[in-house]
Amino acid sequence: MDESQKIALVTGAGSGIGRAVSITMLEAGFRVVLAGRRVKQLEETASLAVSNPETAIVVPTDVTDPDSVSAAFHVAESKFGRLDVLFNNAGFFPRSVPIEDISYDDWSAAVAVNLTGAFLAAQAAFRLMKTQSPQGGRIINNGSISAQVPRQESAAYTATKHAITGLTRSLALDGRPFNIACGQIDIGNAATALVEVIASAARIRGDDSVEPTMELQHVVDAVMYIAELPLNANVLSMTVMATGMPFVGRG
Repeated sequence: MDESQKIALVTGAGSGIGRAVSITMLEAGFRVVLAGRRVKQLEETASLAVSNPETAIVVPTDVTDPDSVSAAFHVAESKFGRLDVLFNNAGFFPRSVPIEDISYDDWSAAVAVNLTGAFLAAQAAFRLMKTQSPQGGRIINNGSISAQVPRQESAAYTATKHAITGLTRSLALDGRPFNIACGQIDIGNAATALVEVIASAARIRGDDSVEPTMELQHVVDAVMYIAELPLNANVLSMTVMATGMPFVGRG
């Protein structure tokens, strides 16, 4: 194996942002562990990296299960010897309903995937990055602008994404002695299936306004910029959003 190649693990690699970032990493020469629940979709992600599919390893992973997460990172270590980048991307957006109608199951699922899953993956990454040689690595957490400016009827999603900011800052601090950098990217209205789900929920509520979107590639480019930085530089927080979004100011 070429020791100059970076090793990455991407959660939620079977669709959306995770898939797009994984494909670009593979095309750029990374070796990538594709982690997610759906094997068929993960295999499709690998096949879409036309120039470099053989450097991808598909690992069925449930980020809410500590043993499953540990197994994925063990694969990264056993197959590639180390881990340079974790893109903590797996996420879940529950149904948009008034807070009094949020089911305990939906709340628990959002916390389990968006927060506990990110914690478990970061914890496993720390364990590996602290002990590997050379020491260190980078964690990129996928947050959301919803943490600062929530949508209506999104209490579970918003609360978990707000918590990601606290997790990111704690990891950035705790990682300093071990050359582990941690940052967060907050994404607003990239053209993915999730954004269409959110838009559909808005239409059901009677809100026919159409928010602007941006091409997914802009998000990929931003993640790749962070991923390829040397470890003596870090992007602690980055917001990438469609320019016309109602994120700042008053309507």
